[in-house]
Amino acid sequence: MDKETLAHRNLRMAEAFHTPSLMEQIRSTGLRAVARLPIPPPPRGGASPDERILVIRPDHLGDVLLTLPALRRLRAIYPSAEIHALLGPWSADTLAPIKEIDLILTLPFPGFTRAEGGSLAAPYLLAAQTAQRLRRIGYNRAYVLRRDHWWAALVAFLAGVPQRIGYDFGDTGRFLTDALPYQPMHAVAANLRLVDADQSHLPKVALNYPVDEASRLAVRDLLRHSGADLNAPYTVIHVGSGAAIKNWNPEKWARTADALRGDLEGSIILTGSLHESALAEQIAARMKISPVNLTGATDLPRLAALLADARLVMGSDSGPLHLAAAVGAPTVTLFGAADPDEFRPWGVPASHRIVVSTIACRPCRVLDWSGDDFANHPCVHDISVADVLENARRVLAATAYGDSTNRE
Repeated sequence: MDKETLAHRNLRMAEAFHTPSLMEQIRSTGLRAVARLPIPPPPRGGASPDERILVIRPDHLGDVLLTLPALRRLRAIYPSAEIHALLGPWSADTLAPIKEIDLILTLPFPGFTRAEGGSLAAPYLLAAQTAQRLRRIGYNRAYVLRRDHWWAALVAFLAGVPQRIGYDFGDTGRFLTDALPYQPMHAVAANLRLVDADQSHLPKVALNYPVDEASRLAVRDLLRHSGADLNAPYTVIHVGSGAAIKNWNPEKWARTADALRGDLEGSIILTGSLHESALAEQIAARMKISPVNLTGATDLPRLAALLADARLVMGSDSGPLHLAAAVGAPTVTLFGAADPDEFRPWGVPASHRIVVSTIACRPCRVLDWSGDDFANHPCVHDISVADVLENARRVLAATAYGDSTNRE
């Protein structure tokens, strides 16, 4: 079918995907009843109202990085408070070096574990257990940063947290004491708005993720032993993402890498998780000059150090592209199903360019089209090598390798 017909088909499917199912409607009715239950507050000692604050974010690397300005603003507003973060174990390392957080608690949030689901009752039993855990600690205020995460709002409600702040979105708002109306905006701005209604400082906000010197030295040693050219700046291609639908064609990555290698001195470095090694090998096999393949070779601190010293980082919308922006590296990010207005890398636009598909059904905000032919969702695959190269060259011309005033 032609692209216009395909786009109309996909829009209808996306609308159906986002429409609450019968099971979700039944759940919503039950949650409405739970929200009317009288929940006693936890025992309070001599704590001041601002002594202990909980921030809840169930997501993975990228979404957690986009909370950093909100966490720092929270610390500025409540300098003497204890600030705790409730995260998935998959993202606990992300906030480990962030000094504004006093304690990190972890929890295998339902729907985020990427493991086989349990019984229908399991999420509610876990909510009750988690609420008891939080009740024993005792919080004065909780922030539910993910707008649609009714489960986290339910936990804060059952824990008896007196003030619960988040967005009035779906079932989330019914468990909050302070439910703000949601307006589409970048995730950094949305997180900040929950903490501070004053958005006047937003243009000056930066992610500023810390990079430690030990990790820089370890990366230098890794590059040396991997055969990288240490005499010229390198370019990084992050080969994967959190969803196959977002990945670009290996052949196109290879052609892009070869073209940039012809423009510039220095190595092309491929990064990714261990399970993305096959994807990196497909790219490397199609390149004229062999890249340095570091997939699966870096933990988070070393990946941050590697990206921080790159002349350019390219890849599909993913956590490592947000990490690159957070450590000051220029980026080119490919977008298909996700909305770049909400999730583009944060920073000076000239240093962080995006390339989007031209298909009319984007952004559908659907990352899992299980049961449908993958070929029916060509959003990222349709992006051309020429478009990616043009944006890469513009970033290189505008950043520290051209005009350093645009690099954060």
